[in-house]
Amino acid sequence: MPEVIFPGPEGRLEGRYHPQKDRDAPIAIVLHPHPQFGGTMNNRVVYNLHYAFYRLGFTVLRFNFRGVGRSQGEYDQGIGELSDAASALDYLQAMNPNSKHCWVAGFSFGAWIGMQLLMRRPEITGFISVAPPANMYDFSFLAPCPSSGLIINGSADRVAPPKDVNGLVGKLREQKGITISHETIDGADHFFKDEESHMTPMIQHVSDYVARRLTEGSR
Repeated sequence: MPEVIFPGPEGRLEGRYHPQKDRDAPIAIVLHPHPQFGGTMNNRVVYNLHYAFYRLGFTVLRFNFRGVGRSQGEYDQGIGELSDAASALDYLQAMNPNSKHCWVAGFSFGAWIGMQLLMRRPEITGFISVAPPANMYDFSFLAPCPSSGLIINGSADRVAPPKDVNGLVGKLREQKGITISHETIDGADHFFKDEESHMTPMIQHVSDYVARRLTEGSR
């Protein structure tokens, strides 16, 4: 899987790009957790999401937000990071002009950024939000949420407590025209640390959901 450097708003951004042989393959970007708390594109959740999409036939890009790894710039409270995500999607689309479907997946802080990107880019046909920190960030911008997607979290998450995630899911489900799926992994913490009991079932739920959506035509 090639390492890539592509232009971002504050200089170069470092990523990992995993193309399919099929030039019409769907595309997905995967967004990592908070840069100031050790979040990188090599986070276990992000890495596993990346390969889940790849195994489903997606061309996938994950990357480091500004100031992380070899990506230039400095942390910008989410504002600049949203611009980074938009640049990453631009790069991915330029490399795959024939793609019919575009997805965004994010973990924690990356889930918040991914949902904002969803609002700005109507070509995104589906989303995965893993452990969205609804207790820390305002998700009210999802009015209306433009695409159906999956929200998934752990029942023992103390960083993004289940009650706040459940509240977010409830508000989104009041909207018409979209379907919000929600899965809770029993006993899982914020990072899905137990591979067999937490990470594997979480990724399986994601894979099953995305596969079903592709079969339905991604709408």
